[in-house]
Amino acid sequence: MTTAQPLDVQPTPLALLLLGREADPKSERGVECPGDLPSPSDPDLVERARAAKEKLGDKVFILGHHYQRDEVIEFADVTGDSFKLAKDAAAKPEAEYIVFCGVHFMAESADILTSDDQKVVLPDLAAGCSMADMATAEQVAECWDVLTEAGVAGSTVPVSYMNSSADIKAFTGKHGGTICTSSNAKKALEWAFEQGEKVLFLPDQHLGRNTAVRDMGMSLDDCVLYNPHKPNGGLTAEQLRDAKMILWRGHCSVHGRFSVDSVNDVRARIPGVNVLVHPECKHEVVAAADYVGSTEYIIKALEAAPAGSKWAIGTELNLVRRLANRFAAEDKEVVFLDKTVCFCSTMNRIDLPHLVWTLESLAEGTLVNQIQVDKETESFAKLALERMLALP
Repeated sequence: MTTAQPLDVQPTPLALLLLGREADPKSERGVECPGDLPSPSDPDLVERARAAKEKLGDKVFILGHHYQRDEVIEFADVTGDSFKLAKDAAAKPEAEYIVFCGVHFMAESADILTSDDQKVVLPDLAAGCSMADMATAEQVAECWDVLTEAGVAGSTVPVSYMNSSADIKAFTGKHGGTICTSSNAKKALEWAFEQGEKVLFLPDQHLGRNTAVRDMGMSLDDCVLYNPHKPNGGLTAEQLRDAKMILWRGHCSVHGRFSVDSVNDVRARIPGVNVLVHPECKHEVVAAADYVGSTEYIIKALEAAPAGSKWAIGTELNLVRRLANRFAAEDKEVVFLDKTVCFCSTMNRIDLPHLVWTLESLAEGTLVNQIQVDKETESFAKLALERMLALP
């Protein structure tokens, strides 16, 4: 009988990144985490977090994005989506430290909207966003050159999703555009088409396509997809001239996983189920769903749902699981749309050890992991955000 030999399998860099054991230096900004993190098995982590937060008092304000782990949400002063949290931070000027439990672009937005006296901290600098990383400043500048060559830049208005880096927000502000969220994308596009004939939508192709076709009555033929990895974006000058929506080839790695098969499967397994998905999902998934809306919309829809109703939710698993637990007491069945477990890997990098390390460092007077946007970038990014705030 032959003894089985252990497999000589080495984890890939990506696998290590997802496990939180390595860093990706190309993920938005720096990813180093100086200092020693507490052990995840430390039984005193919860008490240490409480003690450090209590010591800091009103000097700290902790923001928790809906997609964060429960162990982190427990210590959040407010929860919400990225833009709501950035506004909440700006409305708390007495807080010296804004600890943003989210991802990098969210902390940047908070830094842009808060005062110079406030310091925004991200517990793990490796908590980036794959969607935001899909559009770099250099790529977008090159795209604008392509549009200029095609003779359409002058009639094109950039609209950038909140889920973008400060550099992309600044580009948008500098070129007369606005920012949008998943809940006000239609208003943003309506405003943009009053300013020009075309929209360059960054960086999420699915939100742009779904809003244009589903909410504004355009056709799929009105949309073209700009691929920054191909010469001229993979498009001809004629295609750019004919298009109304120039969509950037970016997507959310979580919402992009849902498929029409997922929808069909859950309908077969749970008769009478309501399928509710985020507009970052693919167009065919949105078309197959019963309801479509932002994270806040999803929460409010479940709050208003009658007892006994059944819901399959197409968004990040931490939130879906939290909603399932919350509404079980009201006899509402809430399930994850896909059979495959799908957390947002970068959101999950912020865990209790990182939060404890951050709070204890601040309590000892040591500023860690500060997120700072340079003044020029901040001014143009803020201009784009202010245009969004002025939308009717």
